[in-house]
Amino acid sequence: MSDGPGWHGTTILAVRRGGRVVIAGDGQVSLGDTVIKGGARKVRRLSPGGREVVAGFAGSTADAFTLLERLETKLEATPGQLQRACVELAKDWRTDKYLQKLEAMLIVSDGRQMYVVTGAGDVLEPEHEAAAIGSGGNFALAAARGLMETDLDAETIARQAMAIAADICVYTNGRLTVETIEAG
Repeated sequence: MSDGPGWHGTTILAVRRGGRVVIAGDGQVSLGDTVIKGGARKVRRLSPGGREVVAGFAGSTADAFTLLERLETKLEATPGQLQRACVELAKDWRTDKYLQKLEAMLIVSDGRQMYVVTGAGDVLEPEHEAAAIGSGGNFALAAARGLMETDLDAETIARQAMAIAADICVYTNGRLTVETIEAG
């Protein structure tokens, strides 16, 4: 059983700059010290009620898909209110006996807002226009924050920061899925 939100096997990074949010995720799936798959898609577009949201997940894939489905339901019930949908998901996640066992974390954005959602009931909005989760998350976040001091665009920052994380974290690879969403 996991000790908490530090699961091995992925890195998800979100960067906000220039009216857009870029969420990037690596493709590596690890089981212990073995790489099972190198090209998994851990960043997805959701379109509940026609309003697009991009979400990236770290942790158990089945658990993350369950959470993404729940998030879509919350977004359909609260159209255009990403923060409210995330808070409702976090409340359910914390209080529902089935959901409490799920081991995953999410980064979600509608282009205007960006949140990290955890099973501890957290809905966190990053202070520095970047957020990261997963085993290589701290490496990617540190690199992105350093790159925010440059004139690079959000996607370039995300790609370069993820490359740095992949060079450091053995549970992260360089096969990225990158999704961009406009603030519109």
